[in-house]
Amino acid sequence: MIAGIEGRLKSLGDNGVIVDVHGVNFRLQAPTSTMSVLGNIGDRVYLHTYLLVREDSLTLYGFASADEMRMFELLLGVSSVGPKVALALLSALSPDRFTLAIASGDDALLSSVSGVGKKTAARIILELKGKFEQVSTAIPYAHQDVKEALIGLGYSASEAMAAISTLPASPDLSLEDKIKLALSSFAKTG
Repeated sequence: MIAGIEGRLKSLGDNGVIVDVHGVNFRLQAPTSTMSVLGNIGDRVYLHTYLLVREDSLTLYGFASADEMRMFELLLGVSSVGPKVALALLSALSPDRFTLAIASGDDALLSSVSGVGKKTAARIILELKGKFEQVSTAIPYAHQDVKEALIGLGYSASEAMAAISTLPASPDLSLEDKIKLALSSFAKTG
């Protein structure tokens, strides 16, 4: 198996990249989240890779981080989810945001991604929920205190996770502001 590719970025396309490794050009399908961080044509790049073997094709997928690749592998393990849907989810959601969506059962967020319907979103949550039991490790450390505060106020862990997933990534927010924003998300959904 090919675990990774390091070489010179030769081209960026709508759904993938070509990497030149000492004169051998590899075409890799990649999510837009990966393509947006690769840099410019001619730059040296490293991509974590996943080789999908099918009866009629070999397709190489490239990812900027190991977390993205693990998310892709998990998604391929869900029945009725293929590489196209997995790439669409990776393009739309960061691994942290995806993990929070699974843990909180946020099928609306998953089904907002092009190509993912309500049934597919529900299936993804059902089949992957057990894989994220220790989801607290996926919560950004800055939000762990918010989760604890919400649970202390009587909300369930999944309700707290859903509220945390709505918080902006701004480091300028105080704990009090984060809790207020999280509580306001309950008012919007209730």
